[in-house]
Amino acid sequence: MNDQAQELRRMIENNMDNQARTLAVVSGKGGVGKSNISINVATQLNERGYKVLLFDLDLGMGNVNIILGHAPAYTLFDFLHKDLAIENIIYRMPAGISYISAGNGLNETIELTAAMINKLLTGLKDLQLQYDYIIFDMAAGATTATLKILLAAEDIFVISTPEPTAMTDAYSMMKFICMEGSESEFFLICNRADNERQGRETLERLQKTSRKFLHKEVNLLGVLPEDSHVRKAVISQVAFSTKFPRSSISIKLDLILDRYLNDQNKPITQPHMPSSFIGKLRKLFSQKD
Repeated sequence: MNDQAQELRRMIENNMDNQARTLAVVSGKGGVGKSNISINVATQLNERGYKVLLFDLDLGMGNVNIILGHAPAYTLFDFLHKDLAIENIIYRMPAGISYISAGNGLNETIELTAAMINKLLTGLKDLQLQYDYIIFDMAAGATTATLKILLAAEDIFVISTPEPTAMTDAYSMMKFICMEGSESEFFLICNRADNERQGRETLERLQKTSRKFLHKEVNLLGVLPEDSHVRKAVISQVAFSTKFPRSSISIKLDLILDRYLNDQNKPITQPHMPSSFIGKLRKLFSQKD
């Protein structure tokens, strides 16, 4: 009996190791650089040897493919409405990034049928076995069609800038996620800061507000500076960390990823259970809105 128990534990551990960690990147408002950060996080994780899938979930207004300079033949919209396998909508760019485009036309006014939900769940389950990380680039605000994926994700990167409106909207997004019962970890990044001090003050204000009103601890990942290399990379339709690897923002993002990966290696009180993402997602989709 002991041998059987040990074998079961080994099987569970292997399953855990073979499943992608899910990461959602959110902001409370548009224009804070969320998609650019998603792309460059994926790029730098890929350069570290991880197998990463970037999943654009800004339905109807996705711009990951535009920033990457690629016109996908098939999108998430096509996957849900046509006889396509999930592999048919994955695109692998020369720099090593694999991504799925959100496409146009799918928004909160379109109901997901039971068949679409099952197809999406099956596709995501397959993807978890193929990648180390799945990064969901969320819409600037939560929509009905994507909210459940956001709530099921294990980690959430919250992007803000020092602007008061961006900070208020970032806090509102965190509050909304907490009120929906999500236990995901928040990782805060301040983008487009004039200097390190300004960025740290922004993060610390959000941290204090979260502690006081949400009673939730957040992880402060770091500050990304305002950097002209970002605009130049967007014009060239290349990730800034690929085109300008020694730029200030690329170096800072590399340090941010160090902190994030080190955080994952800390001892945890509760083990990460196999299929936790899919299990949460299935439960969320079974609930009535």
